Amino acid sequence: MSKKVYIFLADGFEDIEGLTVVDLMRRADIDIKTVSIRDSREITTSHGINMQTDLLFAETDFTDADMLVLPGGMPGTKYLGEYQPLRDLLTDFYKKGGKVAAICAAPTVLASLGFLDGKKATAYPSCMDGLAGAERSSDKVVVDGNVTTSRGLGTAVDFALSLIGQLLGEKKADEIAESVVYSRK
Repeated sequence: MSKKVYIFLADGFEDIEGLTVVDLMRRADIDIKTVSIRDSREITTSHGINMQTDLLFAETDFTDADMLVLPGGMPGTKYLGEYQPLRDLLTDFYKKGGKVAAICAAPTVLASLGFLDGKKATAYPSCMDGLAGAERSSDKVVVDGNVTTSRGLGTAVDFALSLIGQLLGEKKADEIAESVVYSRK
């Protein structure tokens, strides 16, 4: 059975953190959709690349989601954190035991929702103070229950492979790593 993942994009998201997850999940045959929180599918990344998302938040039913993902970058993370419909979706999904994941600055959004209280988590070094209630870690990727956090652009491949491993098993994550000549050691 195919897994369904949604990754939420706002103007100013970090290109590599968002698109590495999309690329590697698609290689693993995970049905991942890019979702704009704007009223347009057109998004501009933090480095000025214009792209189109697969979906608009307002027109999407997320009931089939296996995982929800937030990339970092600024001001993208700020916009994600301020978008109340996304905050409501994340809260409902998390309370039902759904897997949520965030990288770089985006774990601060999860912290603002109380998801990291008493959990081990990580974020971009300058954002670690924003992990209120969390046991802070400097590991590349931290999985604690149904929450996965990661540090930044340099950990994006590790982050994506961790998410693949959680959804499809470590064997599949290892296959994808090998296919892109990436060492997980």
